[in-house]
Amino acid sequence: MAEQTNTKAVRPMRGMKMRGGGMPVPKGAVKKGTMKRLLKYLFHYYKAALIITAVCIVLSSVASIVSSVFTKQLVDGIIVPGVQSPDKFGAVKGELISLVCTMGVLYLVGLIASVAYTQIMASVTQGVLDRFRTDMFNKMESLPIKYFDTHAHGDIMSTYTNDTDALRQLVGQSIPAVISGVVALISAVAVMFFYSIWLTLVVFACTAIMMAVIKKIGGASSKFMVAQQRSLAVEEGFMEEMMKGQKVVKVFTHEEAAERDFDKLNKQLFEDSEKAHIFGNILMPILGNIGNFLYVLIAIVGGLLICFAAPNLALENMVNGIWAWKEIPALSIGAIIAFLGLSRQFSQTVSQFSQQIAMIAMGLAGASRIFELMDQEPEHDDGYVTLVNAKKDADGTISETEERTNLWAWRHYHKADNTVTYTELTGDIVMEHVDFGYVPEKQVLTDVSLYAKPGQKIAFVGATGAGKTTITNLINRFYDIADGKIRYDGININKINKKDLRRSLGIVLQDTNLFTGTVMENIRYGRLDATDEECIAAAERIYADRVAKRYPDGFYAKTEEGGEGLSAGEKQLISFARMVLKDPSVVILDEATSSVDSETEELIREALEILLKDKTAFIVAHRLSTIRKADRILYIADKGIAESGNHEQLLAKKGLYYRLNAGL
Repeated sequence: MAEQTNTKAVRPMRGMKMRGGGMPVPKGAVKKGTMKRLLKYLFHYYKAALIITAVCIVLSSVASIVSSVFTKQLVDGIIVPGVQSPDKFGAVKGELISLVCTMGVLYLVGLIASVAYTQIMASVTQGVLDRFRTDMFNKMESLPIKYFDTHAHGDIMSTYTNDTDALRQLVGQSIPAVISGVVALISAVAVMFFYSIWLTLVVFACTAIMMAVIKKIGGASSKFMVAQQRSLAVEEGFMEEMMKGQKVVKVFTHEEAAERDFDKLNKQLFEDSEKAHIFGNILMPILGNIGNFLYVLIAIVGGLLICFAAPNLALENMVNGIWAWKEIPALSIGAIIAFLGLSRQFSQTVSQFSQQIAMIAMGLAGASRIFELMDQEPEHDDGYVTLVNAKKDADGTISETEERTNLWAWRHYHKADNTVTYTELTGDIVMEHVDFGYVPEKQVLTDVSLYAKPGQKIAFVGATGAGKTTITNLINRFYDIADGKIRYDGININKINKKDLRRSLGIVLQDTNLFTGTVMENIRYGRLDATDEECIAAAERIYADRVAKRYPDGFYAKTEEGGEGLSAGEKQLISFARMVLKDPSVVILDEATSSVDSETEELIREALEILLKDKTAFIVAHRLSTIRKADRILYIADKGIAESGNHEQLLAKKGLYYRLNAGL
């Protein structure tokens, strides 16, 4: 645009007070209730799959614990009796075969369950990410322009990339691992209590030490993981900004300054990542050594209990009806061996569980940012007046029709008396005592009134930042006014549905956006149902066909994102062709010819005199040659209209416009 009079801060080079070149630092705190909301989202779409997954995880986890149970039975029920029997293992052969078969079946069930839940979760994870990306994009498309004016684009992109990747790890790995760990821990504790309460207390004592370590080191790792996610988003936003502004960086030879700014951001990311991984990497060895200590301690305590024939207090004895202290048997060799396996599994599960803490924190931070985007207030629209195809009877009565007639009318439903009236779309625009500010405490326009009759050309001139583009932004309702009224064909534009309002407008901006595709597809963006012939005809009317003629494939030549390979003037010609194809009743030209050469500008001006003959046009320009033939020129200054009149009238006043024209 020619200028933008909002309060969005100019982004200084990094190294000033603002992080990321003036971009807002993404919120790092996880919003309360994020996990609950995420689980609700998952169950909404994949309830059956998640229930099956949970069952499979339980089966897999229990199967991994059962090995310790079989170990005790193998030692106490088969190996010891087999060694002591005169027939050796012949007496226990049947029990051995039965035990091995049972173990094989249970392990097979655990294996099948493990494979099943990993496959299901892989599908669920990718499906959830697909839905999240779709929901985010749909929400983004519903957001007002103000959101994109006040949020760094790189930060928004980070939500689609880094945050969704963190969410992928949370859903696909961390949540299943936590569920599996919880089931395994509960099963292990139950089995340990069943075999020996004394040894279980030993395990609990070491577990308390492990939990203290996890809280101290794991908590620090989680904190820096979230900080790493924030720093990464800021750095990516800065990189996106630098890539877009690379020409400006080189023109002003700011390469070294940009490198210094990037180095500061990169250093912050390095420091956060380093601390996160330092704490994360030392956690596992510490927990592993505590687990080894526990293994040895279980062996020592168990051996002492056997040596002293101490009564083995266990749920197993209570189940067998042994309650008297003197009748309680001593700890068996099989129970100690089983306990050694259980303690190893227990400590490993706690270690694996701790490993997921940082991933969970990072995933929840990503989910929180995703939900933050999805919770943004969409563009408000209470409009109920719609734009419809219409036909006019012989007596001048307007009625609605399904056919495309190139006659449009506003369909206005009156709730009070349940009637519908139709007003022909002509392009009559009136602004009455309009006040506006991008933020409430700073007014940009005050008591602005103007009108534009169908077919009139209204031009805006004035200093950069005076509010010229702002007026056009109010007409198309990119922003809503604070006070006053804007009427379109006599209808308050607040009553007009925004999509229908914008369908009636054609806009050509100084900064033109072209999309990946072909020249034809970029022109068709003006009206998606247009035929190839209509697109070509529109291009020819505004001399945009000369762009297509540069390529062997003509109108079917490929265009890259942003129109790379095309000059600024060629991109504006394609933008003009879009507008011509759309054939709107009101046209807004915001420095639309600023990037074309003088010859092309003259051709466009001649074409526009014909094309805009019956249309209302608002023209923002710094080139006075562009607006001399305007019906009325408005000089915008001091938050309002300082001067108004045609070219000759304003020159005769010898005021602001005169000085601008004279270059004073």
